[in-house]
Amino acid sequence: MGSLSSESFDQFLESLKQAGVEISNECELRERLAEAQRWRFAFATLAANGRPLGIRFQDSSHGVNEADIHRTFARFQFPEILQTTFAASLRVEH
Repeated sequence: MGSLSSESFDQFLESLKQAGVEISNECELRERLAEAQRWRFAFATLAANGRPLGIRFQDSSHGVNEADIHRTFARFQFPEILQTTFAASLRVEH
């Protein structure tokens, strides 16, 4: 199995925002990812369960580019299932 991308969570979050994802309580998210040894696992957990902390991901007013989101998740070596569920969650949020 190959090694994980050495790119940072900062680059990952910036790529998501460039794809049209709006992040609520981004400071809290960044703090928690910085503290985590495995930021990818921490991101997956916070994406699914971060609402009580005010951490939310939603479609920005400009709309999301799902292809860019999938490319970003693939580039940072997230599992396909997380890519799919994350993109789907953006479609149902209001």
